[in-house]
Amino acid sequence: MALQCGIVGLPNVGKSTLFNCLSNAKAQAANFPFCTIEPNVGVINVPDERLNKLAELVHPQKIVPTTVEIVDIAGLVKGASKGEGLGNKFLANIRETDAILHVLRCFDDENVTHVDGSVNPVRDKEIIDAELQLKDLETIESRISRVEKQAKTGGDKAAKLAFEVYAKIREALLKGESARTVTFETKDEIKAARELFLLTAKPVLYVCNVDEASAVSGNKYVDEVREAVKKENAEILVVAAKIESEIAEFDTYEEREIFLSEIGLEESGVNRLIKAAYKLLNLQTFLTAGPQEVRAWTFEKGWKAPQCAGVIHTDFEKGFIRAEVIKYDDYLSYGSEAAVKEAGKMNVEGKDYIVQDGDIMHFRFNV
Repeated sequence: MALQCGIVGLPNVGKSTLFNCLSNAKAQAANFPFCTIEPNVGVINVPDERLNKLAELVHPQKIVPTTVEIVDIAGLVKGASKGEGLGNKFLANIRETDAILHVLRCFDDENVTHVDGSVNPVRDKEIIDAELQLKDLETIESRISRVEKQAKTGGDKAAKLAFEVYAKIREALLKGESARTVTFETKDEIKAARELFLLTAKPVLYVCNVDEASAVSGNKYVDEVREAVKKENAEILVVAAKIESEIAEFDTYEEREIFLSEIGLEESGVNRLIKAAYKLLNLQTFLTAGPQEVRAWTFEKGWKAPQCAGVIHTDFEKGFIRAEVIKYDDYLSYGSEAAVKEAGKMNVEGKDYIVQDGDIMHFRFNV
């Protein structure tokens, strides 16, 4: 599954520094606006400790983690929705992503210029929210004008439903609220809303970029952001991008762990960010384990066995017969697939089985 998260924010908030830490790609990081114009794309491995533990038992030729694409999008500015600061190009790049990682500057540093002259992450958030909302409002107004007449006079049920959905979203946008805050009850309403591909309907993770002293517990700026987004049902992650860039320079896992321990962190911000992005997209992982490879596969939470089989190959889904499922904890407890089978802990599941995160799967199919 090709999945993308777009990193957005005002210029000079630490987006490119964070992107470099994530992907080890060298996006240009400099102290002036529009340093990043073309989006940088990094394919990021999703950290999963289960793969290494399985590999210790299976001894495969290789380990293959699952991935998420991270796109570093140039800094947005006030007026982007009208084309200011190359805004139209930036907004088009955001539209192609599945979720948004919104980086907010939550640190003081007189050596790093702020595009608006002072540090205020809530104001920064509202600037970008407003630009995305204005762009979405353009989309909604255009769609409403197409269906309004049919909805009110033509007796077209589909047009009536679409008009009601669009009107509800427009009402929220006019109040300065994002489309993701609007809830719908029926599947048809949800479908009509999704087909709009609105910018502010995308799930968002607010990444508070702090200084080293605030890396563990946050600071007053983080508290302000937390208060500002509490009605959005959005996630917040505290990361010190400068520290993350130092961690990325270490050659060994052991060196990184020692450094993290010294500053009071159990896990790097980069790892936490990747995991949070994965969760943001409502994604889970099933595993396959054999002598050739131990591998993680991405699927959407709630998918059934045939859909997950199709992630490996479309033929697996078309000719699905059954799935042999071993729970991860059982595999670790018994030490091998053969021992799990002997203990009667391997389940044979049919087409209606809802795959769980961490399931070790073997699909039987016939095409």
